[in-house]
Amino acid sequence: MAQTRTNSGAGAMTAEQYTKGALDHVWVHSANWQDIAENKGMKVFDRGQGALLWDVNDKEYIDGIAGLWVVNAGHGRGEIGDAMAEQAKRLAYVSAANYTTVPAVALAEAVADLLPGDMDRLFFCSGGSEAVESAVKIAKQVQAMRGFPRRYKIIARRGSYHGMTHGAMSLTSGRKEQYFGPFMAGVYHVPSPNNYRSQFPGLTGVEDELACADAFEQEIEYQDPETVAAIIAEPISTANGVQIPSPAYWKRLREICDKHGVLLIADEVINGWGRSGKYFAMEHMDGVPDMMTMAKGLSSGYAPIGAVGVRPGVFEGFKEKGDVSLGHLLTFGGQAVACAAALKNIQIFKDEDLVQQSADKGEYMLKQLNELRSHPTVGDVRGLGLMLGVEIVKNKETKEKWGREHEFVKRASQHMNESGLLARVWDIIHVAPPFVITTEEMDRIVSIIDDSLTVAEKEFADEIGT
Repeated sequence: MAQTRTNSGAGAMTAEQYTKGALDHVWVHSANWQDIAENKGMKVFDRGQGALLWDVNDKEYIDGIAGLWVVNAGHGRGEIGDAMAEQAKRLAYVSAANYTTVPAVALAEAVADLLPGDMDRLFFCSGGSEAVESAVKIAKQVQAMRGFPRRYKIIARRGSYHGMTHGAMSLTSGRKEQYFGPFMAGVYHVPSPNNYRSQFPGLTGVEDELACADAFEQEIEYQDPETVAAIIAEPISTANGVQIPSPAYWKRLREICDKHGVLLIADEVINGWGRSGKYFAMEHMDGVPDMMTMAKGLSSGYAPIGAVGVRPGVFEGFKEKGDVSLGHLLTFGGQAVACAAALKNIQIFKDEDLVQQSADKGEYMLKQLNELRSHPTVGDVRGLGLMLGVEIVKNKETKEKWGREHEFVKRASQHMNESGLLARVWDIIHVAPPFVITTEEMDRIVSIIDDSLTVAEKEFADEIGT
């Protein structure tokens, strides 16, 4: 008999009823409906603890990607729920257009203390896409207020991911033009560092990275610096396969932006809040951007919240022109209950030294994952902190990709899922569990990936170049 779960809004329901209800009424954001329906129905999760999740059938899974690089502090944090409940009972909401709240002020101060360099002011929003959208709008208005009304263009990188609101999707390379174009005007893309596949023939390592950085300058000059508001990039690009550039790359970006009066936006929505083994990945890069976007790990997923951190120079125009406000607002920016969740999350980070845990466990897990290089389909293993990736290829010599939709990729992903591992398998297997994961659970992740690749390699042996 199927296990029964209790839903406070709908009464008692069986696992089958939850699954059917999900298929009939819930619109998940990215998955293909037919694939879900044909693959034993949609997964409906009931509870979580630490790095583990259980669905309505009581099957256990390791959350190998922390939701989507989100649940950094781990599942089942009752203390965060308690903090949210207490705040909701006291005050849940006031208009973010004109006012703020005690937890929003406390959170802004707490985050400002952790931001790199002289970044000291926060614009709150509801998530990562909103943070990117907000940063772009801030950049354009700041440039106009500085006397450059023609500076509206934004330069991003090929293969990057910055979100799915319209402006953020316009920055996101590889987006779905057939559905949503034309996109925001004035967006251009340049090569992104890739230490596994050089973007420039004959160049490798730092030389390749600096050529990618110089591509920003070439594009700025081609577009005319008087028309470019900002450039945006992730310090470490997960969408590009967990590519980790050297500090020299970001130093060059800073020099280019300063030379041309262009604002530098670091997108830390995925990178931030300990995922790289430091609070923010920019700390590895020895640089300070003009703006930094964040979300995900800010509350570890317990409440929807994001933010844009800015340097004093970005905000000073609004002080000088006291009668001018930012032409942008969001209803739930700095919502009090979400701020309370983030505050408690940050306290847990400090009390349990979670950022150092990410660094230490990431070092251990990277070593374990490197053992997978013996597979004929593992081309590279890389990562920093608990932001790791295993790149899978058809042929190690040519580095030929399978492609995200290839049946090899789908088979490996299916086997991982059936074996109790939630992971994202594209041309790279993303591994990014909660920071509270145990050594035994990390070893299980590696073992499941090992077995899953072996299964897929046997089934597609004729296509694998050895």
